[in-house]
Amino acid sequence: MSQPASSDLPVQNGDAYAVLRNRDFSCYLFGRFIAALGQQMLTMTLGWELYERTHSALALGLVGLTQVIPMFLFTLPAGHIADNRNRKHILVTLNAGLGIVCAGFAVISAVRAPVVWIYVCLAVVGTIRTFLWAASASFLPQLVERKQFAQAVNWNSSTFQLSCILGPLAAGGLIELTQKPALVYVVTATTMIVCSALVSLVRQRQVVTAREEMTLKSLLTGFKFVFASRIIVGIITLDLFAVLLGGAIALLPIYAKDILHVGPTGLGFLQTAMPVGAIVCSFILAHRPPLQKAGHALLWAVVGFGLATIGFGLSTWFWLSFAMLLVCGATDNVSVVVRHTLVQLLTPDEKRGRVSAVNNLFIGTSNELGGFESGTVAHWFGPAVGNAIATGAMISVVSGGVGTIFAVLCVAWIWPEIRKYGRLDAH
Repeated sequence: MSQPASSDLPVQNGDAYAVLRNRDFSCYLFGRFIAALGQQMLTMTLGWELYERTHSALALGLVGLTQVIPMFLFTLPAGHIADNRNRKHILVTLNAGLGIVCAGFAVISAVRAPVVWIYVCLAVVGTIRTFLWAASASFLPQLVERKQFAQAVNWNSSTFQLSCILGPLAAGGLIELTQKPALVYVVTATTMIVCSALVSLVRQRQVVTAREEMTLKSLLTGFKFVFASRIIVGIITLDLFAVLLGGAIALLPIYAKDILHVGPTGLGFLQTAMPVGAIVCSFILAHRPPLQKAGHALLWAVVGFGLATIGFGLSTWFWLSFAMLLVCGATDNVSVVVRHTLVQLLTPDEKRGRVSAVNNLFIGTSNELGGFESGTVAHWFGPAVGNAIATGAMISVVSGGVGTIFAVLCVAWIWPEIRKYGRLDAH
């Protein structure tokens, strides 16, 4: 779902493919797709290898915590650098850096190095991604005209979700075929290098009018802007708690192995379910006129996300679990596109890096902390019911879905502006 910020944005049932004829945007989009494909392969493979080596829900939860710490430490500098340095150069350099780290994962896996080295590399990945996200989100508005930005956001979201489908399937198939996770890490390293090369082909140049010194006042600009807009802070908060409490994805290796008994290939299919739902939602929204009651639609979508999370948590049948994750993906897509479009179009270009960094801090940390929360709850409740890891995982997911619905009620009460928000093409 896209949220145009002014009347000069196009009606969504026009030419939904016009923006793809923009060369710079196409280079960026394809490069991002390749890198996201590698990232999804990396995430799935790390989860499978860690659980195979440790058989611990807490070990899976620590994946999120390890990556969230760099976000807290470096979000403000990342935003400042994105606003005061060439964003294209940042993207090219950092994607190449991710390729080197992925090669490190391959070595660790091949020699069966201690698990602690996996977490060391994850901390490096978290640091790089913090700087990468701020530059990438603020780079996109440079590539397209304002009237095409809603289209660009929708295609950006769709290609990311496509990578979420193909990445886990490819990783699961490679692991099943070769029994060597190290090979998957080599492939992911290659995807990062390819992304770096494609972004380097973008011809659009960023003009930094006046570089600011990195002061506390400059670093806090993004926070001040976000909290000055009740609509933006309310939507970000809603998405934050929905992801934080509904973090079933982190426990998918447990569901695949100990609850649904489907192995790595089944895990790959489960991880494709949410992006499939999101892509279906994206194409429906791209070919329909803007919603008339966007606020209500957003709130009900998150309620649906919570209900589907509960359904997934209780299911012991693979196809019902798959269907519930499809619904989660479709409903989650609503808040993703609305939030990103609003944040970018309502922010001046000279502040976009810092505002994007704040947005990424909220959403990125909720993703990673959501995984940690889910793994920790499963770890606590497992021993409480006779050391049953599977039962602990089910309790974690169901309670998270209930918490998500409660969060919707709280946000709707605290920020009534969201309930009252009307047409998507209205300012």
